[in-house]
This record gives sequence, structure tokens and C-alpha cells, in this order.
Amino acid sequence: MSVPNRPKILIIDDDPGVCRLVRDVLEMEGFDVAVAGDGYAGLRHIEADRPDCVVLDVMMPGLDGHAVLTRIRSNGGRHLPVVMLTAAADDGQAWRAWTEGVDYFLSKPFEPEELLRFLDHLFQAAPAPRTAPLAG
Repeated sequence: MSVPNRPKILIIDDDPGVCRLVRDVLEMEGFDVAVAGDGYAGLRHIEADRPDCVVLDVMMPGLDGHAVLTRIRSNGGRHLPVVMLTAAADDGQAWRAWTEGVDYFLSKPFEPEELLRFLDHLFQAAPAPRTAPLAG
């Protein structure tokens, strides 16, 4: 069940161990987390219950992360933040992800704190509204 005002993060990864690690870390930090085990399931989830951010693996059977990202961006998800994770940490993968519109790129193995720093930046609270009238 979703708690109001908790950012919803969707993890799309075919590795149950990675999903468990990322989910545990994010839930401990107060995020509402869902998991999809492949690209097709991830796209269906986005359509049914749009998350606030997607954590997306690059190398998956069937529909890889690049194809998922391309579909997200072409189907009305231009502003949906996407973090890509990959074990293939070469410059070509990173460059391709950036040109496809990824918001953040992490190489596996990664430090969970790095992901949390990006999410903290992404979901920073908006400045408090002024309560006193402006002098005129």
C-alpha cells in the first residue's frame, strides 16, 4: 500500500539479489518501492501506476534497459527520472544511456549511498512558502 507523499520508485531488474538490495535500502530511507523483473513488466507497471523515479538495469533478457528507456521517453515519460544500473561499465554504455535521456548512471557494483544522494537531490523539498506579505 502506498503512503501519501512518499516518492514511488520502480526497480526494473532481472537479478533478484540486486532488486532485494535496492529495495531494502530504499524502503529503509522511506521510499515506496515496487519491483518488475523484466522490461515488459516494468513498462506495464509504469503505465498502470506511474512511479516518481525508475531504477533500471541495462542488461536484461528480452527488452534491455536501453529499449525500456527509449519507450519510456517516447511514450510520454520525458520527465520521468531514470537511473540506469549496469555491470558493463564502459564509456560506450554510459554515453548511449546519456544520449537516450537517462538522468543518472551507476556501474555495478555500486554504493547504495550514491543512489541515495541522487534521490535526495531529486526529491529535495521545495522551499517553504512565505507566510508574511511582501513589503510593497
